[in-house]
Amino acid sequence: MDLFLDYTDKQIIESNIRISGSKSESNRLLILQQFYPNLRLENISDSDDSVHLTNALQSNKKVINIGHAGTAMRFLTAFFAVSKDKEVVLTGSERMQNRPIKILVDALKMLGADIQYVDKEGYPPLKIKGKEITNHKVSINGNVSSQYISALVLIAPSLEYGLEIELLEKITSRPYLEMTLNLLNQLGIETSWEKNIIKIKPQKTILDKTIIVESDWSSASYFYSLVALSEIGKTLTLSSYNKKSLQGDSCLAYIYQNFGVVTQYQENSITLTKVNSANADLETLNLINAPDIAQTIAVTCFGLGIPCDLTGLHTLKIKETDRLVALLNELEKFGANVEISDRSLHLKTSTAKMNKNVIVKTYNDHRMAMAFAPLALKIPFTIENADVVTKSYVRFWEDLDYCFLK
Repeated sequence: MDLFLDYTDKQIIESNIRISGSKSESNRLLILQQFYPNLRLENISDSDDSVHLTNALQSNKKVINIGHAGTAMRFLTAFFAVSKDKEVVLTGSERMQNRPIKILVDALKMLGADIQYVDKEGYPPLKIKGKEITNHKVSINGNVSSQYISALVLIAPSLEYGLEIELLEKITSRPYLEMTLNLLNQLGIETSWEKNIIKIKPQKTILDKTIIVESDWSSASYFYSLVALSEIGKTLTLSSYNKKSLQGDSCLAYIYQNFGVVTQYQENSITLTKVNSANADLETLNLINAPDIAQTIAVTCFGLGIPCDLTGLHTLKIKETDRLVALLNELEKFGANVEISDRSLHLKTSTAKMNKNVIVKTYNDHRMAMAFAPLALKIPFTIENADVVTKSYVRFWEDLDYCFLK
């Protein structure tokens, strides 16, 4: 479905948007629930990724296809490796079959897992024979994706002797790894992280526990952008959010002050208000701990006509698409002056009028569609394959329209 967007003659009204539970938290908790059935979960994400993961965990099929769900691929690879007497072929979309997984597979094999590549070395599909794993020490390179490490952390308490993980190289997206450890701690599982060593103690059972999943901060980013591109005084309220969030993307509240947006925290929500103009002398933003909001920030800056330098983006090349190349291609269609490296994006000051009649390609990437959407406040354009948003945010287009309803 292609979608034409035009909000140029509209302004947002005061609205309260309830956003689905965090995909990152939900997917971790869904894996942990397999080991601890008395764990109850509320406000679970309704994203395609979480649905794919849930279906895979409940499936008795020999071949499990998780589509574009990268988190599910990483977490399920580890989960099925320790699922005794279960044998599966884990596969995904064409893009998924070209996303590397060798680092995780090598680590699991180091522990004694039985995993084979069905086709291309280092990439899905994977043939996994679940077995009992007794090795309890492993080393893994942490500078590609923290999800590889989180996958190991999630299965660690189910192992007979727990797990000691030695981290090699600098860690990417550290807050996501801290989130995983924190969720284990909430279940009473003992963990420690000293220097480059993570230790997780074994735990077979937990006390009855209910966890309410916080709403997704990555999804909130698009409304931050919408407020930033609006007139001074405009406001939106989003729920359910906590000031002490486990999610790395909660840094949005600090970053968007540069764009004139102030965040006020209530008991279970946040209110975003445009209070002043954007800072045209924005300092370089290192997003190594929050790469998923890079697309949103780049589009916000372009819409405001200010430059930005974003670094720490090396993982964007292995996402649903090469997000750096995709941003370059689509921003240039509007007339932006953009340069990229393999780990950074540089947007120059824009003074010319934006190009009209642009069709934004999404590359099967949900964040491309949602990141560009707020730009419709400045100029009308078309989003190609707009349904791709369901990967992480099923109601996005309805919620976006709701911001403008009278």
